[in-house]
Amino acid sequence: MTAATPAEKLGAKPAHVPNRKARADVNALKTRERGIWAANRYLILRRLSQALVVALFLTGPLFGVWIARGTLASSMTLDMLPLTDPLMLAQMLAAGHWPEGLALIGGAIVALFYALVSGRAYCAWVCPINPVTDLAHWTRQKLGIQSKGWQPRKETRYFVLGMVLATAAATGTIAWELVNPITIAFRAVVFGATAGLTIVIGVFLFDLVVARRGWCSHLCPVGAFYGLVGSKALLKISAVNRTACDDCMDCFAVCPEPHVITPALRGAPAGASPIVAARDCTTCGRCIDVCSQDVFRFTHRFDPRTTDPAPAVTPTREAV
Repeated sequence: MTAATPAEKLGAKPAHVPNRKARADVNALKTRERGIWAANRYLILRRLSQALVVALFLTGPLFGVWIARGTLASSMTLDMLPLTDPLMLAQMLAAGHWPEGLALIGGAIVALFYALVSGRAYCAWVCPINPVTDLAHWTRQKLGIQSKGWQPRKETRYFVLGMVLATAAATGTIAWELVNPITIAFRAVVFGATAGLTIVIGVFLFDLVVARRGWCSHLCPVGAFYGLVGSKALLKISAVNRTACDDCMDCFAVCPEPHVITPALRGAPAGASPIVAARDCTTCGRCIDVCSQDVFRFTHRFDPRTTDPAPAVTPTREAV
């Protein structure tokens, strides 16, 4: 007698499909099954978003039309909208430097946006290192590297974040920006500055041969910071149709933070919300892309919908 699948435990009758756990390249498999757009729509939209962010800074140097001036750490958009990385502001304060008024306003705008929308959306939809780590993951699949390698505890990124702030306090400088792979990658693309690119290459090699999705999921202090900022954000992914899950595990294979899926998809403890509520979720949408059963969708954190069968109600003596 075989154990019931998660879908069967929830009362669904899953389709009989081959178990895909052994298939490493889920992207290629889903592209063949569903077509390029259906299997990669959110991946494509994320790449367009990341390219658009860079393009806003390139219009000035290339065409003389200055839409955004500065860097991802601090910029002025259309000469009227200041935007400042709140983590950089936190480092300045830790270092004992009081930011200028525009920097404070810009930091408040950015922090409020990610606090309302989704903190780690920054990682999936803006960060220029995300394509680097995604490329490392894709290369692992092509090379047939199945082992996860060394996996730091997921809490390690918060330790690194604490060290970043402690270093700023001890040195009186924003020391992290000297080695921040995000800053280095951005400057290389926009300004052609190649100094420090060895750090970006190091992130790629770390994810490729040392730890599967090691940098973004376990070490990056920027992702840790934005996860804290957006811990109560509105934009969420929901396993609303979880009774249709056929236990193929493809969503776990593509998710950069697979531990966030389990509570929503499995409905454990009994009756748990289908909302992926964990602050580690990057709202990248890859689980939506690869799911043949359309289990997942974007929604808001207060969405109560689910396909779970309604529990049977036992009449009470008063009701009878």
